[in-house]
Amino acid sequence: MRVDIITVVPGLLDSPFSHSIMKRAQANGLLDVQVHNLRDHTPYKQAQVDDYQFGGGAGMVLMPEPLAILIEKLQEERKYDEVIYMTPDGPTFNQKTANRLSLLGNLMIICGHYKGIDDRIRQHFVTMEISIGDYVLSGGELAAAVVVDAIGRLIPGVLNDETSALSDSFQDNLLAPPVYTRPADFRGWKVPEILLSGDHRKVEEWRHEESMKRTAERRPDLLEGNN
Repeated sequence: MRVDIITVVPGLLDSPFSHSIMKRAQANGLLDVQVHNLRDHTPYKQAQVDDYQFGGGAGMVLMPEPLAILIEKLQEERKYDEVIYMTPDGPTFNQKTANRLSLLGNLMIICGHYKGIDDRIRQHFVTMEISIGDYVLSGGELAAAVVVDAIGRLIPGVLNDETSALSDSFQDNLLAPPVYTRPADFRGWKVPEILLSGDHRKVEEWRHEESMKRTAERRPDLLEGNN
């Protein structure tokens, strides 16, 4: 999978893709993340990419021309399955969306900044909008990193144990069950005996029951999707 990210602050994306699972995914050729500095593609002096809003109001808006130039340049090089705009007024990102996007080949992600981007770019180029929650960040970079991480770990071969991603929270509209590791007895706090039994069928039954219980307690809204 290739992901092209458009941003005015590329430095914010250095760390998220330079460590751990995302770093290994790229080193193994399973994921290719390319970050593009919008300021390198503007026709305006002093690398200007933003301007005041028509009609007045606080906050600057990313101009349409630099975005259109870069988007079209990238589209000349490859066909994109989705052109995504990170915005707080988009549909909320979830595991179902991550699963779908992980099956695609080429994604472009546009990171807003200041008060966002000129709406004509949304109307004529963007095919999908995503929010990671009902709050506002300084820009779309951190949100884009969240989305790429969630998608990237689902690509076959990225995780050492491919079943790990399938058992994550939200994959089946259930929260993950509690997990334990050694020692089996820590300060008198003991691991449930069933996990030490070696009976895989009973362990899976226990995990499912615990997932149901935890979901009912913490996110009962998710159970509606199982009905």
